[in-house]
Amino acid sequence: MISHASTSNPSVLILVVEDDPLQRLGMIDLVEDAGYEAVEARDADEAVIILEQRKDIRVVFTDIDMPGSMDGLRLAAAVRKRWPPIEIIVTSGGHKPALDVLPVRAEFIPKPIVPADAIRLLRAFAA
Repeated sequence: MISHASTSNPSVLILVVEDDPLQRLGMIDLVEDAGYEAVEARDADEAVIILEQRKDIRVVFTDIDMPGSMDGLRLAAAVRKRWPPIEIIVTSGGHKPALDVLPVRAEFIPKPIVPADAIRLLRAFAA
């Protein structure tokens, strides 16, 4: 778990969950470009550990397809159930989930991620 500091609003933390290191770095760059601090997890299991330890995560930004005990959709459902105030952004390059599969207040953005769209959504959720 690595934290990347932001100068504009370090009080807003975004948990980036992505198993591919290069894609995770790209997602962290988007979070920082939006003016927020990123905390990273390699998979949903590590994300749950972070969420259990930290009470300051505002948004979870997760890929769907990941190894481990749960994918990003199951992580999103767990976040909505256990940490209802946290906002959720789900992404995938493989498939677009049906709207009824996403938890309430979760948004989907397809890969390749359009930076302006991701930044706009991050800012809306972190406001």
